[in-house]
Amino acid sequence: MRTTMTIEDEIFRQLKKRAADTGVPVSDIVNRALRETLFAAPDAPQPPPFRMVTFGRGQAVVDHTPAELIRALDEEDRDGLRHR
Repeated sequence: MRTTMTIEDEIFRQLKKRAADTGVPVSDIVNRALRETLFAAPDAPQPPPFRMVTFGRGQAVVDHTPAELIRALDEEDRDGLRHR
């Protein structure tokens, strides 16, 4: 079936380049891309965001920055090396 569609300039340039590089007609590339998109399995639902279960007042008791955690791990590594 013939149809007319508007394709963004940059996408069309990439499409023409792909067709020239592979020796496959533009229409075949477009049909394959549409087929893959239309008949692909729908995206899996995203899991809910992770929530840490806390006790007490319901607020986080520990709040460390990444730099603090790295420093603590480095100290733990140094302490482990001293005891060997």
